[in-house]
Amino acid sequence: MVGQTLAHYRILEKLGEGGMGVVYKAIDERLGPAVALKVLPAAKVSDAEQLRRFIQEARAASALNHPNIVAIYDIGEAGGVHYIVMEHVDGKTLDSLIGRRGLPLKTALGYAVQIADALGKAHGAGIVHRDLKPSNIMVTADGLAKVLDFGLAKLIERVTDSDENALTRTIAQGPVSEQGIIVGTIAYMSPEQSHAS
Repeated sequence: MVGQTLAHYRILEKLGEGGMGVVYKAIDERLGPAVALKVLPAAKVSDAEQLRRFIQEARAASALNHPNIVAIYDIGEAGGVHYIVMEHVDGKTLDSLIGRRGLPLKTALGYAVQIADALGKAHGAGIVHRDLKPSNIMVTADGLAKVLDFGLAKLIERVTDSDENALTRTIAQGPVSEQGIIVGTIAYMSPEQSHAS
């Protein structure tokens, strides 16, 4: 798609690819700035569950306004192509920064605090990421960490029991994951998630 225009977004280069789509750097021809454009592959558009998760990602992340969570600007469809427009983060993924030698403790703790703050915001809004891993975190040149990819997010709601104690429970947003199907990246999921997906 490099060189093509999708709606009013001119695609400049491919940034990456994951299970939920291909991400491109694009220019918003109406407003001017660079954006990241996540496109759902055509083969997945016919899969209602994949399309539902793609739209859920945009809705979940767009509800969050936090410096450590990538901002979502728009969602749309043009010529049968479904896309999410988000903030373009100029930086590197955390997994590429960790490398084989790891990170200095102070640096790692600095990123961890930012990531925890972002997840606290998401959890406070009733959103559980479910696929948090170093490749889903971008770090800018000045050390700002940004959590990406809410494609497998699960929404929760707060309920109150008879004793007025706040509890949380998972609510299904559309079809739930099939029993026995693991959702997420096994190497990074918590034990309870691998048993309760």
